[in-house]
Amino acid sequence: MDGLFMNGLFVVFIVLIIMIVVFVLSGIKIVEQSTVKIIERLGKFNKILESGINFTIPFIDRVRLVNSRVTRYGSDGKTYVTNIYVDYVDLRERVFDFPKQNVITRDNVTLEIDALLYFQIMDSFRSVYEVENLAMAIEKLTQTTLRNIIGGLELDQTLSSRDKINSELRQILDEATDKWGVKVNRVELKDISPPREIREAMEKQMRAEREKRQTILIAEGDKQAKILTAEGERDKLIAEAEGHKQSQIKKSQGDAEATVNLATGEAEAKIRLAKAEAEAIKLVQEALLKNNTDPAQYLIAIKYIQSLQEIAAQKGEKVIFMPFETTGVLGSLGGIRELFKDVNTTK
Repeated sequence: MDGLFMNGLFVVFIVLIIMIVVFVLSGIKIVEQSTVKIIERLGKFNKILESGINFTIPFIDRVRLVNSRVTRYGSDGKTYVTNIYVDYVDLRERVFDFPKQNVITRDNVTLEIDALLYFQIMDSFRSVYEVENLAMAIEKLTQTTLRNIIGGLELDQTLSSRDKINSELRQILDEATDKWGVKVNRVELKDISPPREIREAMEKQMRAEREKRQTILIAEGDKQAKILTAEGERDKLIAEAEGHKQSQIKKSQGDAEATVNLATGEAEAKIRLAKAEAEAIKLVQEALLKNNTDPAQYLIAIKYIQSLQEIAAQKGEKVIFMPFETTGVLGSLGGIRELFKDVNTTK
């Protein structure tokens, strides 16, 4: 009996030890990096377990399950979104790839918009207890806000104002999700797809704009070419006119210098001739005075001889009369002969 009793006590002791080990081990919680766990004690929030080893009271403390959104990409290229419950809260920055949604612009054009949302949980307590399904709440809030923003814009503004839409959407979502302990870092419109007929009209418009720009560029090129050609012709004419002007100026200057030189030469020749005549007259006068010859008779004789030369030069005409004082003239000629004889003797 004693042996059986001791064996029973030993078995009970072993069972107790195993129960204690299991109890202690069940109270140890290991939390991964960048995650936290929400601990509730008897259904009420107790504490938040940080990354590392943590201890809880088994069967009294339990981990709160959190609804999480999981996105999977199928082999067919489609995106599959599912909601699962996990026992941790992920504190890393996460991205929600929302499915395409239809929105209507202010000018009644229906668009398909594919958006991306980047957010991060900053307060795990509020992200669990302030909203029932955080992922769904953020998705629906993003969709409604995006519809409101696009509804106030026309098609052209929507297509050309992505940065403005992203900034405005991020600011609104960040303010709305602050009470959920969420920080919205950025929002990106991944794709904006207008209807097919709108795309075709836009392509035609773009093609027309390109052709218009091409025509304008060609016209501008022709215009510039004509301007440059006209300027070249103008410069050429100006250069030719300037060259002709300089040529005329130089020619005029040459003519003026030639005229001056010619006039100077003629003046010098006349001066020299006058000096020679004056010298000859002086010599004749001295010779006349030396030979007691009347200068008046000398001059009359010279003029008479010149007249005879002119009469003799006339052809086919008859001489009707001769000067009256032939004897006086002949006497003067004799005096001239004597005069020149004396001049030659003097020389």
